[in-house]
Amino acid sequence: MTVSSLPPRSSSPGTPGAPPASSPAPASSASSPSPVSVGRWRPPRRVMRWGSLIVPVLLAVADALLVNGVTFGLELNVSLAAAAALLVRRRLPALVFLITLPGILIGYVWFAPMIALYTVALLRPNHRLLGISALLLAAAHFIPWPVSDFEPTAYRENTLTLIDACVTSVGPIALGLLVRTRGELAARIEDLTRSRRHADELIAEQVLSTERARLAREMHDVVAHQVSLISLQAGAVQISAEDAKAREGARTIRELSVRTLDELRHMVGILRAAGGDHEELTPQPRLADLPRLIELSALNVSFEADDATRRPGHPEAVERAAFRIVQEALTNVRKHAPGARVTVRVNDAEETEGAAQTATEDAAPSAAPSAAQGTAEKAEETRGLRVEVRNGPPDASAVAPGLPGGGHGLVGLRERAQLLGGTLEAGPTEEGGFVVRADFPKTPRVTGTA
Repeated sequence: MTVSSLPPRSSSPGTPGAPPASSPAPASSASSPSPVSVGRWRPPRRVMRWGSLIVPVLLAVADALLVNGVTFGLELNVSLAAAAALLVRRRLPALVFLITLPGILIGYVWFAPMIALYTVALLRPNHRLLGISALLLAAAHFIPWPVSDFEPTAYRENTLTLIDACVTSVGPIALGLLVRTRGELAARIEDLTRSRRHADELIAEQVLSTERARLAREMHDVVAHQVSLISLQAGAVQISAEDAKAREGARTIRELSVRTLDELRHMVGILRAAGGDHEELTPQPRLADLPRLIELSALNVSFEADDATRRPGHPEAVERAAFRIVQEALTNVRKHAPGARVTVRVNDAEETEGAAQTATEDAAPSAAPSAAQGTAEKAEETRGLRVEVRNGPPDASAVAPGLPGGGHGLVGLRERAQLLGGTLEAGPTEEGGFVVRADFPKTPRVTGTA
């Protein structure tokens, strides 16, 4: 092994004639509309909120002007006061309803008291309160103004007026309760949907846990047994062999077998653990373990590294992924290119190094040396990590080990890099060899067991 160094939703109630204020808001203009919302334009939530507040007031004012004319008097003044009181109907629904009763009694307006009673039913669904409010509205509608104009003997007219008064008082209450029930039903459906989604997630996690346990059993029963036999046989050879090279080879085989068993136990523990993706059970390999990995690889490897292998600035997930990439690449060289020369490079990503140098050069002429140094330090903090394993053509005289391969190694390495927000490139070289290059960001996308 050769080691070299490199240079460094609003809950306000709706009102008759206006959409409910609890309608869902549309997506922002910056986001593309979903397929369901195509062709269905909805005004912004603020417009709907203020519209549901102002439009009923305007309807009540128009009703007052149409019934009582535009000449100010007792009837018009009372009617306009009832219309104006609707502005605070959401905060004081019962009081606003009482203020609107003179409007129907004296000014013969309907919109203001009916809207106020609808608001009471929507926000204060108390049966006693609604019963009293319905009786008051029916009485204010049935009794004429002035009261001396009431004729008890006009049975037909009084009956029709009483029926009209009952409909006027019951209608807003029924509509308000219907809108409230609809909102509660929508909320319960949403809660039910959320609960079912959570139940589905729990079932999926349970199935995954069962599958993990099955895989753990299979790995332990099959792989652990075979590796244990290899370790025992290597130990026997190490004791009985007379040749020093044979004993050293047996010692290396036994050490690799023991390490494989340790990692296997770790993986089995993760598969059996319920939260294995978030908790490490044993120490994981880091960049500092690469020299030992290369030494035990039995390959002609040249290892080139800078301070990236010794600086503690890289996250553990990135260092672990870099170690696994080198490990898998060396395994592929052993399978497909026996006898080939291999170069392993681990350093800071070239792109970020170039950006840091450019930023330093741009800052130096126009700023103080301390500012240029600060810019360089900032770029240093944002550097990523690059891992490259390059091998030459295989040696024709070397014997291929005939190790089995499923063709999933590079796919798994690419997925591991992408999970952390990095990239992985792999392909043949012009010299007939192969290169695997991975770039990782300074701050990975995730910090789990990548």
